[in-house]
Amino acid sequence: MSQNAVRPRVGIVDDDEELRARIHASLRGDFEILDGHDYDDAYRLLQESELDVLLLGLPLPSGALNKCLELLARLEATDDIDTLVIVLSSEDKKSTALKIIDSGAYDYFLKPLDTDVLHVLIERAIEKLRIQRENRILRDEVNRKSGLGDLLGSTEAMHHVFESIRRVARSASTVIIRGESGTGKELVARSIHENSPRRTRPFISVNCAALPESLMEAELFGYEKGAFTGAVATKEGRVEMADHGSLFLDEIATLTLPLQTKLLRVLEDHAVVRLGGKKPVKVDFRLITATNEDLEKMVHEERFRQDLYYRIHVVPIFLPPLRDRVEDIPLLADYFVQVYCAANQLVKKRISEDTLAALKKYSWPGNVRELENVIQRLVLMCDADIIEFRDLPREIAADGKSSGRESQRLPTSGFRLDQELENYERKLVETAFQQSGHDKVEAAKLLGVDRNRINYLQRKFSL
Repeated sequence: MSQNAVRPRVGIVDDDEELRARIHASLRGDFEILDGHDYDDAYRLLQESELDVLLLGLPLPSGALNKCLELLARLEATDDIDTLVIVLSSEDKKSTALKIIDSGAYDYFLKPLDTDVLHVLIERAIEKLRIQRENRILRDEVNRKSGLGDLLGSTEAMHHVFESIRRVARSASTVIIRGESGTGKELVARSIHENSPRRTRPFISVNCAALPESLMEAELFGYEKGAFTGAVATKEGRVEMADHGSLFLDEIATLTLPLQTKLLRVLEDHAVVRLGGKKPVKVDFRLITATNEDLEKMVHEERFRQDLYYRIHVVPIFLPPLRDRVEDIPLLADYFVQVYCAANQLVKKRISEDTLAALKKYSWPGNVRELENVIQRLVLMCDADIIEFRDLPREIAADGKSSGRESQRLPTSGFRLDQELENYERKLVETAFQQSGHDKVEAAKLLGVDRNRINYLQRKFSL
């Protein structure tokens, strides 16, 4: 370390003066050391000294564990202090160590101390903290310049989305978010809630495609004790949980007609009746919905209630697919690289120019969700600091080599058509499950098949 480099700050708080002196002597060559005797000193150091790491002694007397847990809880509750805490203790019970770690400590280090091992542990903690700080700075800067919350973009189409969010967030209007799967509809819903007067109240998200009708009704509207077999206690539904907050119904087009009717009644009466109940429960929530279906066609075919359509289609926000905002791909890709490097404590990586060019040529049928999954895979599987073209998945690299469809030649030795078709089918099904996060309903939509077909394909290929 150079003489002019700013040395990381390490605090040592322990009532054993001899131990503090030994740790101080071991670490002072590489770190700026501040020390204290008790938990009051620990609070003072955390609040005033901008520590990177705090070595916090856990004495054996009764009540010390509770004091330690209280300090960690206060540290977790503040956004102003990001110090990592390593607890030093003679208590070797697993239950104690688990309580400490679960409460937010970086590590639990047993006495008697090996100062060399402690030195390595502190260096690792400081490296993790550095990555966390870099990631936070990057995230704040990206969001300040190009996005709203976790929703990113610098193209005209996304600026229009951001402006729509800002305008509608201040109102109480019902919003429907339209767009293909993977475009970020839930992020838009969360942004609306977090920028609204209801931001301090619950945001309740329900994937309407995730559960069958019988379970969805109980999940949405709740039930009374004894309403059905297994209803051993009264349970409030998601609608009640969203009281004074926001209710987000994703994939609303998948609700059956009976559920659509019941939801319409809730919206009209501002009250919900639980399964097995008779007394309406008043609710006040802001409804946000989303779909990738053609609702107008569904209304025409009488698969979606027209009156409910007009209830939810007050303010529509249309999210563009990723292929229609290609210029956002470098911004998104770089953001995901930084996020997953930080999350996995990896050295910061970057994407080469030819790799970015290939990413921009690919059609991204799974949209931003697919891009995020690809970048996460590249970050984890690429050993080098630069992600090169050769690291890309085959289908993306193939699109990157040629913008047109190249003619194909069969091998002179021939090949087994049935086997090749089955291999291609397997690849498509695997890709659909990967892009959908192994959501069977979503995978079926990507492949354009029904529930029976997706179940058969899943069994066929053991997915």
